[in-house]
Amino acid sequence: MSSLAFLVTELQSLASETRRKHPDVREAAEKSLALLRSSPEQVTANLASDGWHADELLRPVFMGCATKNTKVITIALGSLQRLIALRAVSLSAIPAIIQTMNDCMSQGVDIQLKLLQTLLSLITNFPTIHGRLLADALLLCFRLHESRTAVVSSTAAATLRQLVMFVVDKVVEEDRRLLLANELESITLPDGNTQTLGPAARDAFAIFEDLCLLGNGERPQFLQLDYLHKTFALELIESVLTNYHDLFRKHSELLLLLQHHLCPLLLKTLSERSAFPLTLRGTRVVFLLLKQFSAELAMEAEVFLTLLIKLVSGETDAGETRPGWMRILAMEIMRGLCGDAEFMRSVWQRHDASATDSDTGGGCGVRVFTLLISALKRLVTSRPSLLGVSAQMQGVGVPASDTLPHLHHSLDSVAGMVATAASATVSNVVGMIGAEAGLSVQTAAMKVQCIDQLDKADAPPIPEAYIYLLGVQCLVSLSDGLAGYAIPLYNALAVQKHPAGSTEPVRAPGPLDPSTLPSTEPARAGLLTVRAMLNAGWPALLAALSFLLNTNLSDPLFGDVLGALQALARAAGCLALPTPRDAFLTALAKAALPPRVVAALDEPPQTPTARSPVSLEGLTLGLAGAGGPPQPPGLSTRNLACLRALVAAAMFLAGALGPSWFAVLEALQNADYVLTTRGTAPSGPALLGVGPATGTPSKRMLSAAAAAAAAAGAQAEGPAVTGQHQHQLRQQAAHPLLADVDSETVQAAIQRLFDASVMLDDPAFHDFVGALCKLSLEMVSMQSGANVAAVAGEGTLEAEEDIPSASASLTSLTTPRTEQFSRRRVSGIHIPRTLRSGDFGIARLGGVAALNMQRLVYRSPDVAWDAITSHLLFVLRHPAAPQPIRLQAARTLDDTLAIVPRHLAAAPSDLQAAVQRRVLDALAQQVMLDGASHGATSSTNMELRRMGLETLHQILQASGHTLLVGWETIFEVLGSVCRPAATDLSSPSSPSSPGQPRGRPLPLGYLQEKGYSALIKIAFQCMTLMCDALAALSPEHLRLCISTLGQFGRQADTNIALTAAESLFWGVSDAIQAKRREAEQEPAYSALWMHLLLEILRLCADARPEVRMGAIQTLFRTLQLYGATLSLDTWDECVWKVTFPLLDAHAPHVRQNALALPSSPDAAQGGLSAADLADAPAPAPDPAWDESKVVALQSIGAIMNDFLASKIIHLPSFATAWETFVTHIRDAFLLDSRAVSAPALRCLERALKAAAAAASSDSEHALRPCLVEVWEKTWAKCDEMGAVVVRRASAAAHQVHFPAPFTQESLVAFVDVIKCVRSISRSLDGAGAEWPLERISTLMTILKGVLTYPNSPDYRPDVDNLSPVQAIVMDTVNSIELTETGTPSLILRDLSEYATLAFIASFDVPEAQARNAKLPAGASAPITTPPQQKRITYVALTKMCMPKLAELFLQLKGKDEIFVDETIEAILSAYAIPIKFKYDCPSASKFGKDPPLWKTATTCVLKVVKEIGPRIDALGSGLSSVRAESIWRQVIDVYRSGILADCSAADSFSLAEQEEEENFDLALIASLETDVVPCLGDDRVPDYLITQLAKVLQQGSQLLLRELDEDYPPTPTSLMQPGDISAAWDGKVDSEGVGSTVPLDAVSRERFSYWCLDLLFFICSDTSKDREVSRRRVAALSLPALIGRCRTTLAGYVADEKLRGNLPFPRVREEELLYVLHKLRELRLWPGSLWAALSEAPSKYANEQPAIDSSLPPSGLIADSVKRSSRAHLFHFYTLLCEVVSIPRKAPNAWMAADRLVASDRRGSKDEDTIAVVPVHSGSRHAPPGRLGSGQGHLVSLDARTLAQECLKEVGRELGVPR
Repeated sequence: MSSLAFLVTELQSLASETRRKHPDVREAAEKSLALLRSSPEQVTANLASDGWHADELLRPVFMGCATKNTKVITIALGSLQRLIALRAVSLSAIPAIIQTMNDCMSQGVDIQLKLLQTLLSLITNFPTIHGRLLADALLLCFRLHESRTAVVSSTAAATLRQLVMFVVDKVVEEDRRLLLANELESITLPDGNTQTLGPAARDAFAIFEDLCLLGNGERPQFLQLDYLHKTFALELIESVLTNYHDLFRKHSELLLLLQHHLCPLLLKTLSERSAFPLTLRGTRVVFLLLKQFSAELAMEAEVFLTLLIKLVSGETDAGETRPGWMRILAMEIMRGLCGDAEFMRSVWQRHDASATDSDTGGGCGVRVFTLLISALKRLVTSRPSLLGVSAQMQGVGVPASDTLPHLHHSLDSVAGMVATAASATVSNVVGMIGAEAGLSVQTAAMKVQCIDQLDKADAPPIPEAYIYLLGVQCLVSLSDGLAGYAIPLYNALAVQKHPAGSTEPVRAPGPLDPSTLPSTEPARAGLLTVRAMLNAGWPALLAALSFLLNTNLSDPLFGDVLGALQALARAAGCLALPTPRDAFLTALAKAALPPRVVAALDEPPQTPTARSPVSLEGLTLGLAGAGGPPQPPGLSTRNLACLRALVAAAMFLAGALGPSWFAVLEALQNADYVLTTRGTAPSGPALLGVGPATGTPSKRMLSAAAAAAAAAGAQAEGPAVTGQHQHQLRQQAAHPLLADVDSETVQAAIQRLFDASVMLDDPAFHDFVGALCKLSLEMVSMQSGANVAAVAGEGTLEAEEDIPSASASLTSLTTPRTEQFSRRRVSGIHIPRTLRSGDFGIARLGGVAALNMQRLVYRSPDVAWDAITSHLLFVLRHPAAPQPIRLQAARTLDDTLAIVPRHLAAAPSDLQAAVQRRVLDALAQQVMLDGASHGATSSTNMELRRMGLETLHQILQASGHTLLVGWETIFEVLGSVCRPAATDLSSPSSPSSPGQPRGRPLPLGYLQEKGYSALIKIAFQCMTLMCDALAALSPEHLRLCISTLGQFGRQADTNIALTAAESLFWGVSDAIQAKRREAEQEPAYSALWMHLLLEILRLCADARPEVRMGAIQTLFRTLQLYGATLSLDTWDECVWKVTFPLLDAHAPHVRQNALALPSSPDAAQGGLSAADLADAPAPAPDPAWDESKVVALQSIGAIMNDFLASKIIHLPSFATAWETFVTHIRDAFLLDSRAVSAPALRCLERALKAAAAAASSDSEHALRPCLVEVWEKTWAKCDEMGAVVVRRASAAAHQVHFPAPFTQESLVAFVDVIKCVRSISRSLDGAGAEWPLERISTLMTILKGVLTYPNSPDYRPDVDNLSPVQAIVMDTVNSIELTETGTPSLILRDLSEYATLAFIASFDVPEAQARNAKLPAGASAPITTPPQQKRITYVALTKMCMPKLAELFLQLKGKDEIFVDETIEAILSAYAIPIKFKYDCPSASKFGKDPPLWKTATTCVLKVVKEIGPRIDALGSGLSSVRAESIWRQVIDVYRSGILADCSAADSFSLAEQEEEENFDLALIASLETDVVPCLGDDRVPDYLITQLAKVLQQGSQLLLRELDEDYPPTPTSLMQPGDISAAWDGKVDSEGVGSTVPLDAVSRERFSYWCLDLLFFICSDTSKDREVSRRRVAALSLPALIGRCRTTLAGYVADEKLRGNLPFPRVREEELLYVLHKLRELRLWPGSLWAALSEAPSKYANEQPAIDSSLPPSGLIADSVKRSSRAHLFHFYTLLCEVVSIPRKAPNAWMAADRLVASDRRGSKDEDTIAVVPVHSGSRHAPPGRLGSGQGHLVSLDARTLAQECLKEVGRELGVPR
C-alpha cells in the first residue's frame, strides 16, 4: 500500500472517530478525502508547493490535534506523519505543525511518543528547516526528555541524538556545495569576531554552543530551554565529537566553541566535586578532545593533561578531598593515551619541548610528559605493602634478614646514583611488608573499566590494586611506544648493509644522534622527539620499573616490566643517551645479581643434609620460613631472566657502549663467578649455577627447582594466593622473556657476547679492550689499603673525564665506605691484600717520562701524555691513597712538568702553545684539589698544593716571558687558593679556556690556618709576578686579572687585601687607562673599566658594614662623576650589572633564597607575581643591611633624578630596565622591612618626577613612547602592589600570617607614587584628560585597600583630623575628573563606602603593634606599663565624606547613570547606618564640638531625598520598575532607621536637649510628608513598600511600651491587626475583648510619636488635593495601618476600663484616647478609600470603584455604600464608639484651645512647622501634636464621651438621619 493510500486510511479513521463529538473535524477530514480522491497527485503536489489545497488538507490534522481527545490526536498525528513522509507539507505550514505538536505535548505517553516520531520525520524529510523553526522543534524534544516517564525520556534522548547528528551531518553536505550569497549570514563568534556561515553551519554552531552553555548551567542563546541535565548535554557533545571531529577541525568557529565554552565546562567538571555520572562523561569528552584536538587546542590540552596528571598523582587543593574513582577515571584515560605512541610524541612536541625551550628563553609551557612520568612513578611506588616484595628477586639460598652489607655498582656517577636510588626503595621495604601482597591481572583488573560504565549512578566497586595495575600498564605502554618507534628506525639508518655475497661481517653500529641526520631525513624529527622524551623521563621510568621488578608481580606482568626496562636500555643506547643507557643497564645488573647472593658466596659454605636423588625438597630456594634445609646461594629464575636481558641489551648496543663496557664486563664476570661458585663443586645438589663449572644444572632440574621454589613461596604467602600461584605455575611460556631460562642458556648468551667482539669497529674495540685492562687497576686499591677507586667514584674528579681508556671508568665504581677494603666494588669478591710501601708503576712512570720527553712533547698526547699524566693526577689527587704514594706521584709529575718548558726552544709556536697549555692544565689539576674529599684539611693536601704552586712559581720565574698561552689557567689556579666570598653580586664571565671550562673547586674555608697562610702567600707572589707583565696581557686576560685581584682583595689577610685593593688594582687601572688611547680598542677597554666597577660592586656585599657602606658610596660617586661621559652602552651595563645586582644583593637573605628575583633583561620578564609576593615570608630584621639598602636606594634615586632624562631613558633596553626597576621597588615595598619600604617608594617617586619633568619639556614628543612605558609599567606594578595591600587588608580579619606590615609612611609614599603616575599620564594625554573607567576602578580599589589597611604600626589619631593616609587618599579621589561615563557612579559608591568605615571598620590597634611602632628596626620593646589602647575610628573621614557625598549627588543628579546602576541605593545605605545607630554612633570629635554623625547623616540624606522624587518622575520610563522599587525601598529604609531608632540614650539628656533632639527629628517627618509621600503613589512603587511605610509610622506612633510584666499574668488582648479590618467590618470580631491591668510604660518621646500618628492621619485623609491619583493609592494602602492603630487605642481602652473600675488610667492613655477620637471626628477619607482598602487590590480600586451591585440585600447595599463614604472609618468604629459613649464612669476629659480643635490644614507651605496641641494637665512635659492656629482662642472642655457622641452623630448624618 502506498503512502498516499495510508494517508487516505488515516483521514477516513479521523472522520469516523469524530463523527459524533467533533463534526467540524469530520467535515474537514471528508473535504480532504474528497480532494485526495479527485486528483491525489495534483493535490499533494500543490500542497508541497504551498498550493491552495494546503490549508484544506492540513486543517483536519490541526483540528484533530486541538480536540484534546487522545484517540483523535493519535489519528491526526498519524495523518501528519503520512503527509510528511509524502513531503506533501509546505514550508509555510511547518511553524503551525510544530506549534500543533507543542500543544499536544501534555497528552499521554502514546501521543508523546507519536510526537517524537513525527518530529524526527519532519526534520529529516525537510532539511531546509533552519534557525528558529529548528530551535522550536528541538525544544519540543528537550521538553519531552524532561518527562518523568522513562520511555518518553529515553525516546526523546535518542531522538535528540539523531536530530543533532542530522543537523551536524547537514554541515558536511553543505560544505560539499557552493553556497549562494543569500544563504550566508554573519554570526558573532565567542571571541567577539564575526563570520559568515551557511544555514546548516549556523544551526550546528548554535546548537553546539547551547549544549555547552547548558552543560555549564548557563542560559542558552538558540534554544529557549531553561535547564538540561549536564550529563545528557555531555553525552550529546560526546556523540557529536566522536562522529564529526574532522568537521570541527575544518570549521574554525566550531573550534572556537570548543575553546571558549566546552573546555571551561570540562575543566569546571573535573575540578569540582561532581557526581560520578557527570565526571565520567566529562572525562570521556576530555579524552576525545585530547585524542582529536590536541593540535588545535594546545593550551587547553595542556591544562587537561596537567589536571589529569594531578588527579593521577593524588594531589588535591587545601582542604579538598576527591573520591578515589576520579583517580581511576584519570588513570584509565592515561592508559588510553599512553598506549598511543604517536600522541605521546605529539604531547612532548607541543608541551615539554616548548617548556625545554623556555629554559633557554625560547618559549613557555608545562612539562606534561615529564609530569606524567613522575606521577606514574609516584603512583606505583606509593603502596609497597600492597604490591609486596618478590622473593625470587632476592636470590635463593640467602638469609631473609638484612644482615649482609648492601653492595652497589653503577656505570657512571649520575647513572649509578639514579640506579642506586631506584633500588633503594625496595631495600627499604624488605622486612616491612608481608609476602601475601602481589599484583596480577586476574585479581586487580575490572571486568568493565570505569570509563565505560555509563549506566551507573554511583561509582562501581573498584579493586584496591586496580590503579596500580593501570600504572604498570601505562609505564609499559610508554616504554614500548618509545622503543618501538626508535629501534626499527635505528636498525634501518645505522646498520650498514653489505652487498649481497660479501663475506665481511656486519659491524655493530655506533650510537645514532638524530641531530646529525640531514634535515631531509623523514625520521629525524621523530627520533629527536623520542630522544628528548627519553632524556627527560628516564629517571622516573627507571625508578618505577626498577621498583616494579622487585615487587611481587605475576609472571606476565613481570615479563612486561622487564621487557620495558630492556627496551628502554636499547632505545637510550641507540639514540646516543649514555647516562640513561647506563642507568638502565645498571638496574638490570642489580636485578640480575642480588648483593646478598654475591656476599653470601664468601661466607663459609653449609653442607646440606643428604637427600634422596628424586626428592625435590633440597631444591627449595632457601627462603625464610620455607620447609627443608637451606640451599646454597644462587640465582632465581627471574634473576636469570634479568641477566639474560642485560646480555641481550649489551649485545644490541655493542657498538655504542664505549667506556661503559667496563661495568658491563665486570657485571658479567661477577655473574660467571656466581654461576660457577669459584669453580668448586659442592657436596650436595646444585641449584642455578651453584655447582661445578663443568656440571651446571639441567633444564629438568631447573624446572623442578622452580616448581619447588614457587610452592615454597605459595606456602609462605598463605592460602589466599596459593591458588593464584598454582595457576601461574600451570601457565606454559607465560612471557617470552621468562621462557627457556636456565644457567646453560645464560652462559651461552654471555659467550656469544664475547664472540660478538669481532663485529666491533676499531674505536669500539679499543674501548672494549681498555675496559678489560682496567680491571688490573684494582691493584692500586689493594696497595692503598683502601678502595681508592671506589671512593674516587663518589667524588668529583674532573681530571678523569679526559682519561680515554684505563682510568675513564673509575668514577663508575661506587661502594659505601663501610665496605671492607678487600672486596671488589661491584661483586664483593674476596681478593687477597698485597700491601706495599710504594707503587712500582708510579716510580716507573717518572723514568719513562724522563726518557721519552721528546715523545711527550712532539707526539700526539694520545700516545703517552694523557695516560701518564692522568694516572699520576688520579693518584695524587685521591685522598684515600696512602700519603707516600700521593707525594711520590706529585714529585714525579712536578719534575716532569718543570723540565718540559726547557725542551720547547726549537718547537714551532703552535706546538709550544699546545704543550704549554698541557703543562699548565696538569699543574692546575694538582693545585686545585677536590676540597670535598676526605682529608681536605690534612697536611698531605696542603703539601701537594704547595708543591704545585712552587712549580708554577719556578716556571714563571724561568720561562714566564716565553709563555704564549695559559694565562687564564694561571689566574684560575691562583684564584683557587683564595677563599671565596660569602656572596657574589654579579657573575662576570671568566672562561678559563677557549674550550671546555674547568669546574670550580669547592671552598677552602676549612683549611688549617697555617697551611692556608702559606698557600696564599705563595699564590700572591705568583700574582705579583703576573702583574709585572700586564703589558703582554690581552683585554680578556686583563679581565681575569681583575677578577683574581678581586678575590685576593676579599681575603682575611689584611695586608694582602689592602695591597691588592690599593696597589695592584691601581696598577691594573693605570694599564687599562694607558691602553684606552687606542681608538680601535676603546670598546674592549670600556668593558674592562666596567668590569673593574663590577669588582668594586662585589665589595658592596662585604660582611663588614663599614666596607659595604664605603663601597656603595664610592661606586655611586664614581657613576655621578663620570656619568655624563659614559656612552649609552656603558650606561646600559651600569643599569643591569651594577644597579640591579646591588639591589639583589641587599635584599634580605630569606628573599634571596626564596624568591630569586631577576636582574637581567631576559629574566625580568618572568618576575614574581603579586599573588606570590603576598604570601612570601618576611625577612629577619637586620638594621645594618637595612641601612645599607636605604643608602643604595637613595643613591639610585639620585642617579635616576640626574640622568633619567639625559641618559637612561634613551637606552635601548629602557623599557625592560624600567620594568625591572619598578619590580625591585615593588619587591622592596612588599617584602623588605619597614625601614626600607618607604625609601624604596621615594626612590621611585624621584624617578617619576624626573620623568614628569621630561614630559613637560620640549623633548616630550621624542620621549613620548618611553614616557608612556614609564607610567604604564609603573601603574602595572602599582596595581600589583595595591592588590597585595588589598589582599592583606582583606585577610587581616582572619589573622593570616603575612610579612612585616606596611607602615603609614610607606602607604603615603605609595599613594604619592600613584599621583606621580597620574600626573605623567594626564600630562601626556592632554590637559583635563582622565583615565578610563576600568583604570579608575582599579585605582579606587587600591585606594580603598590603602585606606582600610589594618596592620600599620604607626597610625595617627583620625577623629578630629584626617590621618596622612586618609588625607592623601581623599586628595587623590578629589583629583579625579567625573567626566568619564561610569566614573561618577564609581566615585559616589566608594565615597559611600568610605562614609560607613567609622561604623563597620573601626578597630583597635594591637598593643604590641602600637608599642613597637616607635622602636627602631631590630630593637626590642622595654618592659613598661602597657600603653593606652589606640583605636582607628575613621571618624574624620566619615565627617568629610558624608557632606561630600551629598554635594556630589546634588552636582551629578542630572546624570541618569547614578539612578540606574544602584548608586543611589549605595548613598542612601551609607546614610542609613549612622541614622540607625543614632546615639550609638562614635563620637564626632575628641577635642572639638562637631555635630553628631547621625545628625550630619540626617541633614545630608534629606538633601538627597528631596531630589530623588522629581528625578525619578523626570526619568519616566527610562528608569525600570526594578530600579525604582529598589530606590524607594532604600528611601523607606532610611526613614524606618530614623523613626524606629533606639533613643533611650536621650533620656539622660536635659529637657532642653531632649526637646532639641525631638525638633531635629521633626525634619524626618516633614521630609517624609513633603518629599516622599506625594511620590509614593507612582505605579512603579509596589504596594508592600507603601504598606511598609504605613507600618513604620504605626510603630513610630506607639505611645506605650507594650511589654508584659512578669508580676502580672498575661491576658488576651482585643488589639487587632490591620488585616483584621475586613473581619471586623463584617461583624466577625467581637467589639469587646479581655482587658488587662498590666501597667505600661510610656515612650520617652511622646511628641515624636504624635507626629508620626498625625502624619499617618494626614496620609489617609483627603486634605491635599495635588497628585490626587497618587495620594488616593497611598491612602488606600495606608488606611489599614491607621485603622489598626486607632482600634488598638479604642478597643484597649474599652476592654481595660471594664477591669480597672475606678482605677484611673495613666495620663498618656487618656490623652491618646482624646487625640484619636478628635482625629477620627475630623478625618475625611477619599471617597471609596475604605472600600479599596478592604478589597483584594487596593491600588486598583483606589481611584475608581465598581458600581454598587443593586442585587445585594438591603444590609449589603448599606454596607457597600458606607464603605464608599468619606466617613466610612466612623462606621467601622461604630461599636467601639458606642462602648465609649456608654462608659458608666467618668470619661477622660481635657481643656484645649478652641482654635486648635480645627483639623490640620496641610495644604499650606511645606516649611510650616508642626507643634504640639497642649492639653491642660499640670506637670505634663509632652502633648499631642496639632497645627498652630492663626491666633489664640478660648479654652473648650472636651471629654471622650462627647467626642464619641459627635462621631456617632456624624454616622447618623452620613446615613441621612435627621437631627
